[in-house]
Amino acid sequence: MGEVHQLIVQHGLDGARAKADSKGQRQAIDAAALVLADEEFRLGITHAGFAMTSLPHKRIAGPHWKREGGATKLFVESGIDSAGDLIGVPYGSFARLILLYLQTEAIRTGSPEVELGRSMKSWMIRMSLSTGGQTYRLVSEQARRISACRLTFFTDRGGAEHRHNGAFVRDAISLTGVADENQPSLWQDKVRLDDGFWQSLKAHPVPVREEAIKAIGARSMAIDVYIWLAYRLHVLTKSTPVTWAAIHSQFGAGFELQRKTKASCLEALTLAMAVIRKPASTWERVALS
Repeated sequence: MGEVHQLIVQHGLDGARAKADSKGQRQAIDAAALVLADEEFRLGITHAGFAMTSLPHKRIAGPHWKREGGATKLFVESGIDSAGDLIGVPYGSFARLILLYLQTEAIRTGSPEVELGRSMKSWMIRMSLSTGGQTYRLVSEQARRISACRLTFFTDRGGAEHRHNGAFVRDAISLTGVADENQPSLWQDKVRLDDGFWQSLKAHPVPVREEAIKAIGARSMAIDVYIWLAYRLHVLTKSTPVTWAAIHSQFGAGFELQRKTKASCLEALTLAMAVIRKPASTWERVALS
């Protein structure tokens, strides 16, 4: 299939969709059309560590999670409740979206104290997420996991391993317990980022486009690949081969074998590239081998 943006410009949305060979390609065309139609540029921010590592895509049974990419390793430990039982490691698209909101607002305001309540509800609506029913339950569960977990970033710098211990937030992200879209606020007024995570975020921010994340929707692997591309395409100046072994290590959460990662990653890559407003020649700087 030709470059998605050019197909839409030349043939229109319906014509481009007619040329798609698969459901994944049609999703990429629809996502590209949403980005092209969105004239408002909204900047989002995420920690550079998430451009090289990622949270789980699905619920995991164990008490901890480990991912690595390049010189960065992420280790996430589940928190516990008052009975000493595991709460679980955050996972999936909603965990990523909650964290994106917290990081974006903290950098935008220059403060680790982030407003929730009406502000977060408005952001969720802007991202085409409902705030009631099943969405409320999913957000509530991931907020609880994010509030309780501990994380460690390991970074190899010239043979010396640097370690950063911390958490995402200092206190719990609490919800009202009322899943009503008509409620003015479903969250407490504010939450404060963990001091160590806040300092690291300020030192290592990666800009992303909110409309791109919105177009990707609830596809966690595509979110991860988009953030990876947003970081890599910004810093690369020449063609850089990337092995499937490295792709599996970074994005292959839940896939035991590299060959099973390839199909899912290619679909996520197609979708992620579709929401980046860059010419195809730019994408070629990252060559899978």
